[in-house]
Amino acid sequence: MSIGSSARSSGLEASGYPILGDAEFDFIRHVVRANAGIALGPNKRQLVQSRVARRLRELGMSSFEEYCQHVRESGPEELVALINALTTNVTSFFRENHHFEALASTMLPEAMARNAASRRIRIWSAGCSTGEEAYCIAMVAAEVMPLTPRWDLKILATDIDSNVIEQAERGIYPLERVATIPQSRLRRFFRRGTGPEAGYVRVRPEVAQLVTFRTLNLLAEWPMRGPFDVIFCRNVMIYFEQRTRERLIERFAQILAPGGYLCIGHSESIHGLSSPFKSVGQTIYQRVGEPRVR
Repeated sequence: MSIGSSARSSGLEASGYPILGDAEFDFIRHVVRANAGIALGPNKRQLVQSRVARRLRELGMSSFEEYCQHVRESGPEELVALINALTTNVTSFFRENHHFEALASTMLPEAMARNAASRRIRIWSAGCSTGEEAYCIAMVAAEVMPLTPRWDLKILATDIDSNVIEQAERGIYPLERVATIPQSRLRRFFRRGTGPEAGYVRVRPEVAQLVTFRTLNLLAEWPMRGPFDVIFCRNVMIYFEQRTRERLIERFAQILAPGGYLCIGHSESIHGLSSPFKSVGQTIYQRVGEPRVR
């Protein structure tokens, strides 16, 4: 069954690209909101048109109406491609560095003291994009902790975009992406490429082995049980509606160990939400109280 079409949807821009009609825009907004929790306001129309137009070209389609029908009929695979097309992935090494400083000075030492008996530490990078955040966590952990078999440290890194997860797993970055990392860290944690890989660096195996990358929709069921000692979820919730943010914060609280930490983005806040967190620094929150029954 067709989703319908507006008068604009069959037209073309002066550039020759198809125009995104009202019905198709509403359909895409609904699908992305229902399946990924991403709220696209009316002001995002041009962004949606330009990004999804690339997908039309890849599929050899001439209209957004045809593409929307394809989304309805093709199932999860094309839904993932649509979400990938609309997801913005902006990241860098040691972005919002105060979080990594706090990880080194407070979060990891407290986790080590709290878990002295089990010698188990778990950290989650939720919305990891192309992997810089997760590898930064691993580098800091390597500097702070005695990474021997005596400590069981694992870092889970997830993102809804399957394309960036593939990039992150490779752990290869152009030199300009690591230009802000001090030389001491570069030498310790990266290998410089030669020959065909000149101009690139690769994360060293002893760092990469600490991180497990997985595709995950934060609004879907979570296969992991926790508890986590630290969760990074930075600049992700800005795309969600208030009710979705509240539910996500509640789920983070359920899977965080008491005393564990949640780091969010510089433009985000959980002030005013009913949650067992207290603010302990710039966009850093600590889980307080007893564990909740899941």
